Amino acid sequence: MAVLQQELMTLGEAADQLTRALPGHRVEILQGRLTVTPPPDGSHGLSLTKFCRALERAGIAGSGAEWIQGVGLWLPTLPADFAIPDLSIVDEDFRDAYVTKNYYAPNVFRLVVEITSSNWSDDLGPKVECYAQAGIPAYLVVDRKHDEVLLYTEPADGKYPDPQRFKRGQDVAVPESVGVRAELPVDTFLDG
Repeated sequence: MAVLQQELMTLGEAADQLTRALPGHRVEILQGRLTVTPPPDGSHGLSLTKFCRALERAGIAGSGAEWIQGVGLWLPTLPADFAIPDLSIVDEDFRDAYVTKNYYAPNVFRLVVEITSSNWSDDLGPKVECYAQAGIPAYLVVDRKHDEVLLYTEPADGKYPDPQRFKRGQDVAVPESVGVRAELPVDTFLDG
């Protein structure tokens, strides 16, 4: 009689395996739940590009901050939790806050930006909670599902207050905590 043995793996090992198996996808662990985000579309990428250009025009170079795409954010919510925001504005010396793999401690993150895709509910639910618990000063969600931009700021006791909501025709200003002054039209964030 043949006996099948199943190797049990940790959530982190499963995330690593999925990352290798699904190139171009973003694998994260949020509140103990493994999530996989498909590769971004062109409008998603163009929105980030235009926002980064606005940051450059605003003088982010030399401000003590840097913008970076696809860097891991270690989350203190559960031991294996981590996120990979679409875009982060971090302290210039963020590499000194290395935790493990490609993840850095949350204290060096000034702003994280997510642009929704097919799994938009993660950006509007678990990530709001995780980023607040991690003490991220500002979280910007470009909510393409509901055609608006949300800005969460100043978390207290592991929660953000209600977000500022921006509709088409309005501009979104980068919060002061980022260290540079930049604005971008909501339409540009939503459409690329």
